[in-house]
Amino acid sequence: MLTTVREQLGQALFRRVAGPDGPETRARIHDTPGPRWFGPDRPIRTVHGDASMFIGGLSALLLQSLHPLAMAAVAGHSGFRGDPWGRLQRTSTFLAVTTYGTAEDAQRAVDHVRGIHERIRGTTDEGVPYHAADPHLLGWVHVAEAESFLRAHERYGARPLDAAAYDAYVADTARVAEALGVSDPPRDRRELSERLAAYRHELRATSEARSTARFLLFQPPLPLALRPFYGGLAANAVALLPPWARGMLWLPRVPVVEDLAVRPTGWALTRTIRWAMTPPGRSRPT
Repeated sequence: MLTTVREQLGQALFRRVAGPDGPETRARIHDTPGPRWFGPDRPIRTVHGDASMFIGGLSALLLQSLHPLAMAAVAGHSGFRGDPWGRLQRTSTFLAVTTYGTAEDAQRAVDHVRGIHERIRGTTDEGVPYHAADPHLLGWVHVAEAESFLRAHERYGARPLDAAAYDAYVADTARVAEALGVSDPPRDRRELSERLAAYRHELRATSEARSTARFLLFQPPLPLALRPFYGGLAANAVALLPPWARGMLWLPRVPVVEDLAVRPTGWALTRTIRWAMTPPGRSRPT
């Protein structure tokens, strides 16, 4: 009975994250022979294969929304409100291909994304032009994502890494960032923190950013039965944000509640996801 529950939960989560073509995509990524960008011992494989990514990914979206140009590009071109699961599936597939797939597949995925970025142009409501292929704007998206994934793994990962390995994780992500067009991405955690701080003066919570936060946190397109589960992930994604980012998004910290309820819930949820998505006999990431 427990095995059946585990399989059903794991399959449901995998379908939601990977989409209808998930099994075929997973087989191609992991079973196709050939050189990879990252060997099996690289930290990027450990971080991106962990259930903490469920929290880190949501936290990254909230943090990324604080750059007005990045938020305008997402709001105007991504269609995330109309098809949020489709966007999640495309993003998770890109991460899986570049992290675990062959070098040829990884480069093909990067080229596809660069082609999309090249076409995304526009102006904000204030008349400021943006271009998704701008290396500086891509740099913000990258550092916000890398910081969020790293912090999530450090807090909720099955086996948190040491300082040197997290530095190596940042260096691994720089390989993908450079391929996408980021100029001189950070190579260790100190540089990552410095780069994140360097963007601070450009950040603010626009009405679009706060609307996106409300959508992501309180209006997920999920059945009512699943909303408490999602709510636990969302609360931990908020708790993971830097205090200044929470302040911009009007998401105040409640220390006692977070320490006694939110973090333990995050640990329990990530353990449950990990248990469901790694059945006996399979050790590779999903």
